[in-house]
Amino acid sequence: MTYAPPIRDMQFTLDKVIGADRLAQTDLFADATPDTVEAILLEAGKLSAEVLAPVNRDGDLTPARLENGVVRASPGFAEAYKAIAEGGWVGMNADPEHGGMGLPMILTTAVGEMMNSACLSLALNPLMTQGQIEALEHHASDEIKELYLPKLTSGEWTGTMNLTEPQAGSDVGALRSKAEPQGDGTYKVTGQKVYITWGDHDVAENICHLVLARLPDGVPGTKGISLFLVPKFLPDQNGNPGVANTLKPISLEHKLGLHGSPTAVMEFEGATGWMVGPEHGGMAAMFTMMNNARLGVGVQGLGIAEAAYQKALAYAQDRVQGATMVSDTNTILDHADVRRMLMQMKALTGSARAICLDTAFSLDMARASSGDEAAKWKARGAFLTPIAKAFGTDVGSEVADLGIQVHGGMGYIEETGAAQYARDVRVTRIYEGTNGIQAMDLVGRKLMDGGTAGEALLGEIEATAKAARADHPDLADALQDAGETLASTMDWLLKAEMNDRFAGSVPFLRAFALVLGGHYLLRGAMAQDSRLPLAQYHILQLMPQAAALCAAVVQGAAPLYALDAEALAS
Repeated sequence: MTYAPPIRDMQFTLDKVIGADRLAQTDLFADATPDTVEAILLEAGKLSAEVLAPVNRDGDLTPARLENGVVRASPGFAEAYKAIAEGGWVGMNADPEHGGMGLPMILTTAVGEMMNSACLSLALNPLMTQGQIEALEHHASDEIKELYLPKLTSGEWTGTMNLTEPQAGSDVGALRSKAEPQGDGTYKVTGQKVYITWGDHDVAENICHLVLARLPDGVPGTKGISLFLVPKFLPDQNGNPGVANTLKPISLEHKLGLHGSPTAVMEFEGATGWMVGPEHGGMAAMFTMMNNARLGVGVQGLGIAEAAYQKALAYAQDRVQGATMVSDTNTILDHADVRRMLMQMKALTGSARAICLDTAFSLDMARASSGDEAAKWKARGAFLTPIAKAFGTDVGSEVADLGIQVHGGMGYIEETGAAQYARDVRVTRIYEGTNGIQAMDLVGRKLMDGGTAGEALLGEIEATAKAARADHPDLADALQDAGETLASTMDWLLKAEMNDRFAGSVPFLRAFALVLGGHYLLRGAMAQDSRLPLAQYHILQLMPQAAALCAAVVQGAAPLYALDAEALAS
């Protein structure tokens, strides 16, 4: 599948919409100059287009397989992964002390989009490792850091995240895995984990599993859970992979998509592990990795949206079918409904890109700032994170589905490749916390500040409307009205019972994302006239949905329970 990295759009969003040049003005990210950013994006784009994209279809047609207890990767994946590792891309934002580049998360996000577009099945591997690196940097002992971080950062070793168990699902506190202390600083970890992305493979020399388990004195629920680092091969005295640990993949999931990504059922049979973080503090440590992954998964949806849009546009430009009233080319590109779909795909993708990059920017500014300023940026990033994850992956699915529709009957034929995008991206709305869980987090935990972080974002939206009023009064008024509707809806949520909040959480998140999209696209239009039509389309044709979504939010939970279980089944 051909793929052209949208570097121009990325740079425009970074420079004109987000204002990411502010990072280079901080001490922490002083090296992230415009020249450096451009060079990194160009090099990552070349890798994505020339190395990763060519193996994407191979991963779909020739899935990873389990042979004699070892997972064999899809054709070409080992070589492509080696290029990722040797290029230093795994450790982009890792600490330079352990071999990382120390670059801002916003650049990792931009590079991640391109890799996800090119080959999501393979890009999942470094994403898991990057999350593990961050968790170890924050919570591991110095001994663990010194041994594991250089190997993970270089990509010589890869990382996984082991949370889910068959009986527990999203209720992590219901896990049964246990860890027995051995009196020498190690623990014997026993249990079974499911849905483990890249849980086993042959593209790197060792695999480091972060595993949630309960100590003998661990209380029920999440408060009794600890976190353990359990490698596939135990490091020898020189820090190299030694004897095999007592863990193994017992099967690979047969998935709808992402066939090139081995999703394993992992069995730990008294496997040797080391604790990360304090006893019974596993969830706090794991949340570091999960928060990293939530943004990363949102970027997966964004990446697929961009790739699906490119494929649909190319098909529409070439497919001759029926006469149109706007040109004599007779390609379907000029049919009104095809234009509608392409405009919708482009607007949603652009909105998702800005949301994901702005989330990463907030997290970077929080790291680069101090005191109250850092706290404000941290709260901003925390509020945006569930929106980035849920909206990014919803957009990925919606745009991939529209891509099939643009192809017509050929979209349903596997050889075109349009269907692979829809199959590959679908799971992103489920893992790292389903999108419903993200929405509940937004109206629950993220509103525990009384709405301060949300109000600050609404203030930014209002400022954009005010700045645009002189040149684009219709768009400014629409954005202003939408922001005010969001504000009143958030006030209702703050006063509502929690189950009423949860009932309206998904439409509220979607409404907020659509209005943010209008805000970002209008900022882009003010910076460059050629971007005005896309802003007009989004604000006048997509963003009005926010009002209806907000009307649904304030209905509360009662309509959802109007039918009892018997009535639902009748």
